Amino acid sequence: SLSSLFAKENLARMSEEQLNRYDRLINEPSNDWDIYYWATEAKPAPPEFDTDVMAMLREFAKNRNREQRLRQPDLEYLFEPPR
Repeated sequence: SLSSLFAKENLARMSEEQLNRYDRLINEPSNDWDIYYWATEAKPAPPEFDTDVMAMLREFAKNRNREQRLRQPDLEYLFEPPR
């Protein structure tokens, strides 16, 4: 999913406050499609989720480098020590 690919690329360099906002973003909305629509700018994000983390996710969703994102990332990033 978009959020797992985003997490693999960004979590290690996010501040504690950003991690908290990301955690809230992926856990509070009741519908994952809402997050997708907000990230792709198909719908405006509610003010409580329209944060710097959402801006990062929107930028990531634009895929300016034209990366192939056809599969979920491996989950080893969850077990890597923080850098």
